[in-house]
Formats: sequence, C-alpha cells, structure tokens
Amino acid sequence: MTLEGPLLGIDVGTTHCKAGLFRLDGDPISVSSRPTPLRRSPEGNAFYDPQELWATVAAAIREVGEGCGQGGTISAIGIASMAETGLLVDRKSGAPRSPLIPWFDPAATPQAELLKREGDHSERFIRSGIRPNFKCSLAKVLWLREQDKGVTQAATWLSTADYIAYCLTGVMATDYSLAGRTYAFRIDQKIWDEAWLGHLGLEIRIFPTPLPSGTTVGRIGPDIAAAMGLSTETPVSIAGHDHVCAAFAAGAIDPGLVFDSMGTAEALIGGFEERSLGENELRSGLVYGCHVVKGRNYWMGGLSAAGGSVEWLRAILDEPPLSYSELDALLEGASPGPTGILYFPYLSGSGSPHNDLLVRGAITGLSATHGRSDLTKAVLEGTAYEVEFIRRAAERATGSAIRQITASGGGTHNRHWMQTKADVSGCRLEVLPMPEATLLGATLVAGVGCGVFADAAQAINAARQAVGEVYLPDAGRHQGYIDLYERGFLHLQAPLRQMAREIEKLPWDDR
Repeated sequence: MTLEGPLLGIDVGTTHCKAGLFRLDGDPISVSSRPTPLRRSPEGNAFYDPQELWATVAAAIREVGEGCGQGGTISAIGIASMAETGLLVDRKSGAPRSPLIPWFDPAATPQAELLKREGDHSERFIRSGIRPNFKCSLAKVLWLREQDKGVTQAATWLSTADYIAYCLTGVMATDYSLAGRTYAFRIDQKIWDEAWLGHLGLEIRIFPTPLPSGTTVGRIGPDIAAAMGLSTETPVSIAGHDHVCAAFAAGAIDPGLVFDSMGTAEALIGGFEERSLGENELRSGLVYGCHVVKGRNYWMGGLSAAGGSVEWLRAILDEPPLSYSELDALLEGASPGPTGILYFPYLSGSGSPHNDLLVRGAITGLSATHGRSDLTKAVLEGTAYEVEFIRRAAERATGSAIRQITASGGGTHNRHWMQTKADVSGCRLEVLPMPEATLLGATLVAGVGCGVFADAAQAINAARQAVGEVYLPDAGRHQGYIDLYERGFLHLQAPLRQMAREIEKLPWDDR
C-alpha cells in the first residue's frame, strides 16, 4: 500500500445522505449527514426529486471536503446507495425523465406480477439471484412505461449511486452489486439479459454499462471540482449496494462471518466464493448477488421494519413519541427473560427468506398483567425472531454454522435489543465500533478499485477496527426464547399469512 491522500465515501440512504472522509487506516476525518428529502405525489406515491437529492449530496461532499483544504488531494471517491431506488434519464443529455422512485414504494406491484407470469420462476432466479417484486428496478421501469409509453425511448435507468456518479463525472455506469437488484442482470455471466429485456419490449441500453464494484467510472471535471472544493481529476467509482458495502467494512466476505445491518430496515448478510446458483439457494428463500469483493457472491435476508418497528412503538406509546431515553427506561423495567408475547414485525410485509407483501404485523399472547415495558421488549423480541429465521435459512443454504455476528447501525446503540438478539440466536454478537460502516465500506471499495489497496484483504486489514461491545447469550434465556420461537413464532406463520389473504378478499369499499 503506497502513501496516498484520504478516501471519500458517499452513502445515499433511505433517510439520510452522508459523506465521509477517511484516512487509509479507516479512521474518519469528518462525516456529514443530511436528511434524504422524501416527497409525495398527489396520488400518494413516494419519490425523491433528482436535483434536490443531488444538491443534498453535493452539500455533504463540500462539508467533508473542507477536511482536505481547498483543492486538497483525495485518492478516490466511492459511492454506495440503497439498492433498487433509481430513475430514468435521457441517454444523451442526462436530464431526468422521472423522479427517483424509492425501493419501498409499492406502485410497481402490478408490473411485478407481470414479471412473475412472464418468466420461468426457477430459471429467472438462477440467473438473477432475486425474485420479482415491486422493489426491483425492472418493475419500476415497466411501471413508468405504463404511465408514459415514450418514457423509456432513448432513456437509461440509473440507480441512486449511478446517478450521483453521473452528476460528478458525466459518465453513465453501474456496478455488479446494484445491477443484480434490477431483475434484468445475469449474475452468473455479469451481463444484462438481452433476451429477457427484448421479451418485455425493452432495449438492452435501458440499463447502463455494468462494471466491477470500485472500478473508476470517470473523474471529476474542473467545474464540479471547483464547486465541490476538490482537486480536479479525482477518480470516482460506484462502490455498490449499501448493505453489501457495510458487510465488506465488517470483513464479511467469507462464510465464517455474518454481518447484521441494523437501521430502519435490517439485513443479515454473508459472503461466499462465487458459484452458480441452484435449487438449494432457490429453496432457501434468501436473495443472492455479486458481492462488492471480486470473486465473491453474497446471500441476504431482510426485515423492512426493524428500526421501523421501534419507531412505530415510540409513536403509539405516547404523544409526542417517547424519547429513546424513555424507551430505555421502559426496557430497564422489563423482566430479563422472554415476555411470552409474540410480535410479528410485518408492518410492510415480510422480506426474504419468506417474502410476502400481503402479510401484516400482529401481536398475540397479551394478558392483563402485561404493561408498556413488556410490550416494548416484545417488539425487540419479534424482530430478533425474524432475524433468527434468516440465520437458520442461511445455515441450511450454505451448510455452514453461524455462531458469530458482527452488527452495525443505529439499532446497536440499544443494549437491551442487542442482548435480546444474542439470547434468541445463541450467537456471540460483536458491535462494529465504526458507526458509519457503509461509508467506510464505500471508501475501501474505491481504494481497491483505484489501486490504493492491492486487494480486498489488504483493505480490510488496513482498516480493521478493534472489537466493540460484545454480547454473549444466556443459556437459560436462549432455551426459553427458542421454545417460543419454534412453538409459537414459526407455528403461527402459516395461519397469519392465510389470514392476510382472507382479509384482502373482504369488500372494504362496500362497508
């Protein structure tokens, strides 16, 4: 590793846009965080305004760039973002043809159903690693075409990271990890599936050139460099999927280590040597894709309302919502063992490995003796049960036992939550001391891509963090939780999902 200037990471997330400047040993110099400006259409659809989002990211870059001084040297810029969020731009001018459609907006549900009918389920999964749903970029493209038949002509879909890279360099490209979330990319060959796109009436150019994560896509020109307070010719790369970048920062590239990303949504991620997918992976219910590390794939299971469940609880327990310190005080009053309450955290459906957008949350097991402390802890227990479901599916799919998990994100600040997760899973939980794992991962991916680091292993070793807080499971509590998990949480899954379908059939409009 040669001595170079610092690395700059960008993380465009669901709730915040962040930029961070890091030394090559992973030590942060400065971090800037600004709310991601979410808007709603008159019809109620969520969207991000492209120019407003770019202005937000640019302001964050300018703020952290001051750590280098005017015209200071930055070795490289790496950009990570939420996976499926993106927009259509004019292929020639780069002007937006649509707003940025968030991954969580369900408007493309009918188009996802079309994708299910048009493709062979097993074949499409083995090629793409994912299953069609309203989140995938291809469904969003088809939805936009449904609104305007001409919108896809001479247009290109860019994910959020791709768009920010375009704003910085004027080059349209994407990386393999983000391409793999479109349902149009062959992760087995790392090419766009031209035959599949043609079947749907789309040109292959509807998606940009796919590149390995961290590849320099372009360099900052003089005008942008002056506006950002950076030196000209700074290399810019698309680091990739935010959760996968964070997993890289944690060193989760091989089966021996699993990463838990705890935010508004939660994801459990593991890496393994690149190979073709088969029936075993299909049956697992997990999603798969190209890791940001060369020669690796990843598996992932997700919970869309993990931190979201906590925010929901804070809001319903008091007005205004309970503060985090008040929530912590409630948890201090809860009994140390299982509450006996089962909370199913499906406020917006369930994700992989039992993906179901119709299922809704539920609480059962309440009695007159339960109070606010018990209900608060039950919500943490329910999210931990869901993560346990993912962990067991990953063990079956990989054939490797998972006994240690490294976690990062806002949820790790709640020690009650972390201890509950350890007690439910029976695993050792380590908290990554670097709170901005995605930003750090984005910088490391960029560093590998531009040659600052020789390879992924050197990058991980250079920025390796000391172990943070460690949570060990209590054997007695673990057994109690597993009994409830297996006899209650798992047992009630089928009737809960069937009930959701029966409710869906009810003539609500006629009441």
